[in-house]
Amino acid sequence: MATAVPPPTRTTVLSLFRSFLRSARQFPDYNIREYTKRRTIDAFHSNKTLSNPSSVAAAFADGNYQLQVAKRQALVYSFYSPKLKSIMDIKH
Repeated sequence: MATAVPPPTRTTVLSLFRSFLRSARQFPDYNIREYTKRRTIDAFHSNKTLSNPSSVAAAFADGNYQLQVAKRQALVYSFYSPKLKSIMDIKH
């Protein structure tokens, strides 16, 4: 007998959102960092209207998976990132 996974609470969803934004800051390249932030905000806005508990749980599980991917990509990208800063990263 399969048991249904309860939908995540508001606190856990916000925690996932903040974790995504934290992982975006780990990218050394400005363009990838900003893309990750933009993509995170867009994905959370598009899933904001989900009301079915199973679809909310599925979106949360996919979000956790995508967070792990983003963390791995940030680590790998840090090994091979260019040493020069982008013009957007230079503070005047």
